Amino acid sequence: MSNIRNIDRYQRFLITGGAGFIGRKLTLQLAKNLENRIWIIDNLSPQIHGEDIQEPIFPSNITFIRGDVKNQNLVEKIIQDAQPEVIVHMAAETGTGQSMYEITRYCDVNILGTSILLEAINKHGNNLKRFVLPSSRAIYGEGAYREWETRKLIVPPARTNEAMQSGQFIPTSSNGIQLEPIATLEDTPPAPCSIYASTKLMQEYLVTQAAANASWQATILRFQNVYGPGQSLNNPYTGVLSIFSSQILQNKKLNIYEDGNIVRDFIFIDDVARAVELATQARLPHGTTINIGSGEPTTILEVAKTLLNLHEKPENNYQITGDFRTGDIRHAVADISKANELLNWQPQVSLKQGLSALSFWCKKNIV
Repeated sequence: MSNIRNIDRYQRFLITGGAGFIGRKLTLQLAKNLENRIWIIDNLSPQIHGEDIQEPIFPSNITFIRGDVKNQNLVEKIIQDAQPEVIVHMAAETGTGQSMYEITRYCDVNILGTSILLEAINKHGNNLKRFVLPSSRAIYGEGAYREWETRKLIVPPARTNEAMQSGQFIPTSSNGIQLEPIATLEDTPPAPCSIYASTKLMQEYLVTQAAANASWQATILRFQNVYGPGQSLNNPYTGVLSIFSSQILQNKKLNIYEDGNIVRDFIFIDDVARAVELATQARLPHGTTINIGSGEPTTILEVAKTLLNLHEKPENNYQITGDFRTGDIRHAVADISKANELLNWQPQVSLKQGLSALSFWCKKNIV
């Protein structure tokens, strides 16, 4: 039975990272209800927003504060002034590859920033009822597989550089047994393969433990690969679809990593924002964790060819190079049945529709 009937009507929101790709979409969606009051804190990072970014203009029921979630005095003042009933903590560093060499940066923002926010809640968040943490499927590492012969479920260890350098891209068990990838459920044991993934898992632990004896409940949403209009075109560590679109419109040949058969679960921005909004209102037990994705596997080569067609470029304008990234995942697809059950949510935008919207937007915004 769906819990979506057990909903609350909260109207005071704080969105950290609320000027970002997902945060902005969510904020504007919430602002459509003119009775809602929304506060945003966002540092407008140049890596995401560009060097010459001006403060965004929001509707009158949104209060925007340019600042860093690591600024303890500022965060405490915002919590004290806003007295939010719901917090959606989106502020985070998100690049898997970048996290492997900017370790302190990722730990500072994702772990220290979260701890500062939680301490501010302890001091001043008397009205807080719900905390929604957008997390990442990256915490699963390689995710769920099944042994071919025994059909036993297993989470394989992270792929080694040595294996990938030799062209062995498909994960194996610790005993070298061949594995079959399957959709990953929320109870799959965490096995992060990157610094980014480890910081997101630590966020989950911090939030659930901080609220264990509090009057507010935490809901964790583990996102798959979110894409769509509005995604940063300046950030080299942003989603692969916007990177490909930018390269296609610059007439560059696409570099397809590994053997082209990396699998991802692409989910459109509108569907993600809707899932977060539902999570802010659904009455769920503390610590509930929900996958948010399409549930559909798509290879990087398939999506590259689709984008080339949408941009009216030769479909073979790519090269499969065997390049790879340390900490990257081979097969990432979510089981989304829990989202349907608890939030009455399922994706409404197909990959074809979403890619068409993304390509149209990129053509207007890439010069």
